[in-house]
Amino acid sequence: MAFTSITDEPARGDFPPVGLLGLAGPERAQVFADGLLPRPPISHLFGLMPQSRTETEAVFTMPASPWLQTSFGVYLASTAVLAADAPFGSALVPSMRPGMYGTTSEVSMSFLRPASPASGMLTARAHKVDAGRTLGLSEATVTDARGRLLAHGTSRYVFLQLDPPPPPLEVKKYDEPTYDTPDPYERPVRGELIPLEVWRTRPGLDVLRAAAAGELPRAPFAFLFGCSLSEIEEGSVVSTMPASKWFASPARTIYGGMTAYFADTAITAAIQTTLPANTVSALVDLKVNYTRPAVPDGRQLRARATVVHRGQRMAVARADLINADDKTYAIATGSAMILEGRVWDVERPVVAVDDARADDD
Repeated sequence: MAFTSITDEPARGDFPPVGLLGLAGPERAQVFADGLLPRPPISHLFGLMPQSRTETEAVFTMPASPWLQTSFGVYLASTAVLAADAPFGSALVPSMRPGMYGTTSEVSMSFLRPASPASGMLTARAHKVDAGRTLGLSEATVTDARGRLLAHGTSRYVFLQLDPPPPPLEVKKYDEPTYDTPDPYERPVRGELIPLEVWRTRPGLDVLRAAAAGELPRAPFAFLFGCSLSEIEEGSVVSTMPASKWFASPARTIYGGMTAYFADTAITAAIQTTLPANTVSALVDLKVNYTRPAVPDGRQLRARATVVHRGQRMAVARADLINADDKTYAIATGSAMILEGRVWDVERPVVAVDDARADDD
């Protein structure tokens, strides 16, 4: 049976008119805050929504949809970046002049605990640290519905200027279209978890190869984003994903949080290939440098990850993200804590900050 994902459907959502860039930053931020602009595709795909803002702060929420589950039942650490990347940039919008816009050049996140279906609504709160003529810096935290800190990070923006600025937008309320079916994140989930007994008795390399061959279930997040693994060797994998319009941000390019998530699919899998049975890794940090925009042209993207260090307790991997024209559009590095005698269990998830303390005791 052929593998089909949500990305095979026509994307929902729309983009703000170019005239939005003709407004000064505070006016532009107010238009967003008043809900006068269309929801972009990413909002329909996984439910990311703006909630509030001030002159220096932006808050977005995102439901911990079961569609985001990995084969273990918990979520990739970079789920936090899916929530945080939008407020990272939004916190800087009030600092922009007419004709100015920004693009993410770097995201750096530290992860404390994973999200799961029990996490409820995730809240990403970002504030401006500094904004100059060409560079901006923002900081964010991501918490779950119980207020527990999941992740903390920073993002650097490069500001660009249209000269002359476009004519200012004549602000009119956008009427969202209605659809015959719920948005993807609200539908009954597809995909299955790999039984814990498999992880307890088979090494990571064996499990990932079996899953790629269709001998084990495909995870829900793969059906949401269209991700697949190939070229699976000890210490390296290639993750593929379509450059789908579903991944587009209001800027009409692939959302920076989606790029970070894609990198994580490869980095986490590459580290997994080095693990024996009954051993788990937990990503504790991720840094992504964005080298060029990725456009949602529907062609295949690749993330080639390689483990560059594998110690007893820590592993480090690098991923090069490559578009269909064989050009690198992002470079990511991540480090993970390794715990023997454990498997990922949604009832007893690996919490990096707590397990690290336990090791020290």
